[in-house]
Amino acid sequence: MKLKVIVLGSGKEIGRSAVLVEGKGTSLLLDYGVALGEGDEPELPLSIAPSKLTALIVTHAHLDHVGAAPLLYISGKIPTIMTPLTRDISELMIEDMLKISGYYLPFEHLELRNMLENTKPIGYYKELELNNARVQLISSGHIPGSAMVKIIIGERSLIYTGDVNTIDTRLVSSADTSNLEADTLIIEGTYADVDHPERPMIEKKFIDTIVEILEDGGTVLVPAFSLGRSQEVLALLAEKLPYITVYYDGMVRRITEIMLSYKNYLNKPDLLEKAVKIFEPVRGWDMRKKIWKEPCVIVAPAGMLKGGPSLYYIKRLWSGRNNAIILVSFQAPGTPGRMLIEEGTFMEKGPRITARLEWFDFSSHAGFSGLFNIVKRVKNLEKVIIVHAEESSANYLATKIREELGVDTYIPENGQSIEI
Repeated sequence: MKLKVIVLGSGKEIGRSAVLVEGKGTSLLLDYGVALGEGDEPELPLSIAPSKLTALIVTHAHLDHVGAAPLLYISGKIPTIMTPLTRDISELMIEDMLKISGYYLPFEHLELRNMLENTKPIGYYKELELNNARVQLISSGHIPGSAMVKIIIGERSLIYTGDVNTIDTRLVSSADTSNLEADTLIIEGTYADVDHPERPMIEKKFIDTIVEILEDGGTVLVPAFSLGRSQEVLALLAEKLPYITVYYDGMVRRITEIMLSYKNYLNKPDLLEKAVKIFEPVRGWDMRKKIWKEPCVIVAPAGMLKGGPSLYYIKRLWSGRNNAIILVSFQAPGTPGRMLIEEGTFMEKGPRITARLEWFDFSSHAGFSGLFNIVKRVKNLEKVIIVHAEESSANYLATKIREELGVDTYIPENGQSIEI
């Protein structure tokens, strides 16, 4: 018996993850996300008829993995499988996307409600039967609640990593790669051709920069993803600099509250709890207009400066030579954050910023070594499929896997199917 893997999104690209697994009368869709690049119009994955699906399995709550999911609930009522934390945060993330980009989306709040009503939350390692398939979620170490997916259909087995990280952070423990076994591995390759700098070194430079700016009377803006990166930064500041003034703005507050209601998904919940106790959320415009005028650290979305409170703050801090803008998130091509790094300006043909500009690699994705080690740890592996990667970086990882491990490796494009 053969299974078929069809890539509906994230083939030779980063974003809009969507992978269909078919076999023995069962069709499982792994993620259904959007691509968020230039402008406010999210790019959807290839379409799939909900009537064909046995279930949707969502690995985590970032929009490039769950953002298109409500589209399946215009007419369908398929079960959606994810961890309870992913369910609660996905609701918040998709609601926010509807506020910003609802004009461009082919679904509304009603479809989101239908999706949530059909969600069956399960914890890690609990086996679930879906038609002829057995499914299990395994901690992926990317953000709290994120999961790898193991699927067994008949004699065939498959592991889909979703987004995966192989180092411990204050927010989440590394992916559990202790007992992986499958015929086929579908692995992300966001950073498949590079290794990240050692995290302790990055953290030290980050902390030293903040101390230097504050001692000089400046203000520090840390634009960060509201889900994951902001909480990690707050936990780090609570541990290393509990005596400084820190504010956090936007959706960071609500997401942090949700995370703290699921402490079993956090690596060091005490640090995030401490951050909430000693640091202050921004409560409205009156407060927002005042805080940037004093020496402090402001953690605010959006991480790529595409909008949100961070855009308000940067317009007030960019010209102060004592201030600093510290980027801690991936900056996609075409975003204001990427323009800031490459051209030194946050608006097209705008003035060059005179505040100090830094970028620190706080990635929550494994680099080459981490990804290669995951491949090595999977027992009885026959095939590797690389998704969620630019073609050049995927080629690097694929070549190493073929040469050093002798395993067949594929880099499919969207629409392509592979028999396994």
